[in-house]
Amino acid sequence: QVQLVESGGGLVQPGGSLRLSCAASGFTFSRYAMSWYRQAPGKERELVARIVSGSTMYADSVKGRFTISRDNAKSTVYLQMNNLKPEDTAVYYCKANRSFREEYWGQGTQVTVSS
Repeated sequence: QVQLVESGGGLVQPGGSLRLSCAASGFTFSRYAMSWYRQAPGKERELVARIVSGSTMYADSVKGRFTISRDNAKSTVYLQMNNLKPEDTAVYYCKANRSFREEYWGQGTQVTVSS
């Protein structure tokens, strides 16, 4: 069965860093685009970063601060978050997809940026 498990969330001070991981299983990881989304309280879920092979894209709000990467051998996607801001506080979700008809979601990991 397909499973995506996020980890690495927690409490960090503004300006700090955090590295999220998403371990995938149950599908051919290398064939899927991987994304990180986030959802803050009372807000809609938003796309933060996406990686397809060696190509990446980022939301304007995180560009220059966040880096998405993947290790196909480990079936894991990462999100390195630097210079964190309070507005980055959200539940971060990992998503895998090959098409609009086939997508999988993790259950999320909480990131809280506060002093």
